[in-house]
Amino acid sequence: MTADKQKVARLLKTARGQIDGILKMIDENRYCIDISNQIMAAQSVLKKANAEVLQAHLEHCVKEAVDQNDAAKKLREIETVIAKLL
Repeated sequence: MTADKQKVARLLKTARGQIDGILKMIDENRYCIDISNQIMAAQSVLKKANAEVLQAHLEHCVKEAVDQNDAAKKLREIETVIAKLL
């Protein structure tokens, strides 16, 4: 992985903390909208982590494959990820 590992790890640890907080909110029977807002916040952090990983993949792995005239597999991988994101 060529992404900034510290940044990605920090984002994932933040999401983990948010999820732990959400589980506590559920145990405490907190207001549904508050729980939903926290779920969306955790999703946002996970999206940022994923964007960081994918950006690094494009900048390094895909670029390297293009430079070596062997990009077809990497492009199919990106197409598959984009389809999942949509």
